[in-house]
This record gives sequence, structure tokens and C-alpha cells, in this order.
Amino acid sequence: MSETPTLSERGQLAPWLQVQLENLLSQRGHAWLLSGPSGLGQFDLALALAKAWLCEAPSPQGACGHCSSCHAVNVHTHADLRMLIPETLFLSLGWPLDQKTQEDLDSKKRKPSKEIKVDAAREVVSFSQLTRSRGHTKVVLVFPAERMNGITANTLLKTLEEPPGEVKFILATEAAQQLLPTIRSRCQSHSMRWPEFDESLAWLQSQSAAQEGAKTPAPKLDDLRVLLAAAGGRPADALAWLQGGASDAAARDWQALPKAMARGDVAALTGWAPALVVDALQKICHDVWAVKVGAQPRFFSLADLPLPLSSLGSPASIFALAAWSKELATTARTVEHPYNPGLMLEALVSRAKQALSVR
Repeated sequence: MSETPTLSERGQLAPWLQVQLENLLSQRGHAWLLSGPSGLGQFDLALALAKAWLCEAPSPQGACGHCSSCHAVNVHTHADLRMLIPETLFLSLGWPLDQKTQEDLDSKKRKPSKEIKVDAAREVVSFSQLTRSRGHTKVVLVFPAERMNGITANTLLKTLEEPPGEVKFILATEAAQQLLPTIRSRCQSHSMRWPEFDESLAWLQSQSAAQEGAKTPAPKLDDLRVLLAAAGGRPADALAWLQGGASDAAARDWQALPKAMARGDVAALTGWAPALVVDALQKICHDVWAVKVGAQPRFFSLADLPLPLSSLGSPASIFALAAWSKELATTARTVEHPYNPGLMLEALVSRAKQALSVR
């Protein structure tokens, strides 16, 4: 699974992103902030907007897709487009790193950074002052913008407020609240549209049918519905699972997961990356908690959940879930540290069983 799953296929945006693209292109502005939860396609929309701004023959619907500028964006070589993204994303998305950084990573001198580094922001400032190589504008795409620390953001601030010449900025974020207020205030804001569940499901089904060379048959519609619910209705996350080979077995495993955790079944999560384990446990905690206070579950069906659902939860059980939720949030912030994965998994599952056993 890539760090940023894509919601475009062969250059075509998902329908709800296309509507947003046309809306953005109809407005003026040199700096846009695209914000919303993860999995809604911020990066795809940002790149489509950049491509349209750079296109030699754009239309109200976006870039033409055939000119030399569009080709240069497609092959990641456009001289007037600067990507301000973490090194880990450069690698996962296939965008080229500068020579020195690539040499450092190849020689194992250091690991790729997950933050947007201040040196990269300084290069963007220099880039904004250079003459355009073609066309009438230059574009800087920043994603995820929350990966800029305070020093990086302040380095970019003056250029973002008053860019020299025809330079446009697109900042895309999955955590707008983490951005400096001075960054947010210098951008026009666009809130990402959350597609309807059925709209996402129909699109996900079309992507499943369009997959070529798949090793397994395309999942059934009911299985896709389970995967989309497991992703919280976020189509990019569900698509990433689908592209990673999710099947009817994956859907069944997901549905069985809450009761497996209530039994303390470590084997149900064997082979899962630690970050995915914590994410799954947070979703179980959310849904059990929701049902106990009289709300509907979001990631699982009522039948999947391990507790009696005929009555509301006791104060003790709700407090236990609140404490577990807080612990999981703390764990999520450090989950990528080099812990012993086996011991960590056993500890997480044991804690899940304890929290889910409180009545």
C-alpha cells in the first residue's frame, strides 16, 4: 500500500474530484489550501489543479492531457512544477529526488525524511524567483502541508504571501489544524467534499472491474461494501486495500476482527503492520463505544461487534473504552519506533481484550 493512494485512473479523476476541480478552476487565486480528512483525494486534486494551470491548452474541465506540458507533468519532469513533499512520498509516488539526497539514501547514510525539510522550502523560494521555462506560470505543490515544521513554514511564508511573478501555490493537508495560522490566512480555503457512500461504492466497483492482471478475482459488491465501511467511507483508503489484493477473505477477516480481539486472538492480526493494527483497534474501540452510548457503528456492522447490544453500556465499560482510546492515540504517535513487533502485538491484543471485557 502506498503512503498516498491515488483516486485517479489513467489520468481520470474520480467524479467527485472532477466537480471540485472545475469549481477551483473557475475561481481566481494564487494560493489554495485543500483540507479534509485523509483518504478523500487531496493529492490527486492538487496535482490535477497544478496540471491544468500549467497546461498549454486547458479547458474549464482541466488539463488537455496531450500537450508537452501535460506529458512533462505525467513523467515527473516539468521544470515549472516544484513538489514540496517529504522524501518518503517522493519515493512512494515515483517523483525524482535531487542527486545529493538520492546518493545519501542509496549509500544508507540516512533514512528518507517523513517531514518537509527546511532546505526544500529554501529551494522553493529560489525556484519562485527563477524565470519560467515555458508557459505563463509556475506552480508549487505542498503535501501533506502539516508535515512542515514551524521553521519550514516560516521560510515559505513571505513567498506564499507575495510570490514573485506568476507563481501559484497549492497546499493540501489532512490536518489543517496543525498548520500555522499565518499559513492558513494567506491561502484561499477549499474543504474537500466527502462523497456519498453509494457514490464511492459504485466508483470502487468500477475500479475493481478495471483492474488488469489481477491475481485474484475482483471482490464481490458486498465485500467492497465491507472494505469501504472499514475505511470509514474514505474511497482512497478502500482503493489502496483493493489495489493491495483485498478479496472476499479480507472482508471476512475484517468482519471477524472485533470478536477475535475480545477473545485475545493474536493470530487474527499476524502479519499486519503495527500502524494498521493500531488503526484497526481504534476503529473497534470507536464502534463499540458508539453503540454503548446509543449511536450507530461506522466501521463494522452491529453483528460484528463482540458485546451484547441490547442495552446501553455501564459507566465502567464506557470509562474503560475512554481509557483504551486514549492509550491507542498515544501509541499511534510512536508506533513506527523500532519496537519488537511480536511483543507489541501481544500487548496491544491483550489490552484490547481487557477493555472489551468490561461490562
